[in-house]
Amino acid sequence: MWRFGIIHNVQSDWIDLAPDPVHVKREREKARELRKTDWWRALVAKGVCHYCHRNVGAAELTLDHVVPVSRGGKSTRGNCVPCCRDCNAKKKAYTPAEQILDRLFPNAPDGAAGEEMV
Repeated sequence: MWRFGIIHNVQSDWIDLAPDPVHVKREREKARELRKTDWWRALVAKGVCHYCHRNVGAAELTLDHVVPVSRGGKSTRGNCVPCCRDCNAKKKAYTPAEQILDRLFPNAPDGAAGEEMV
């Protein structure tokens, strides 16, 4: 994964990756409640992964936070999507911006783009 290359080399501590335990606990509880809603059940019933668009069946879908809770994301309808286990494992705790950069620069070593800017 691209891992903050451009900005990381300019200022190594530009982002706090230590999650706030109170926020994480609160949002995980909200996610558990969200899974009980008709809205979530209807999404999962379709059986389609938000990321790869494969029909994997409802039982194989997990709730994924587009902006991870550990990175400040919230458990809201706009930030939670059904996701297959493979995509969830690949996504890890990356933000959408980091995923886009990884697709744009798949072979760039960590920090390679940032060295050009310094």
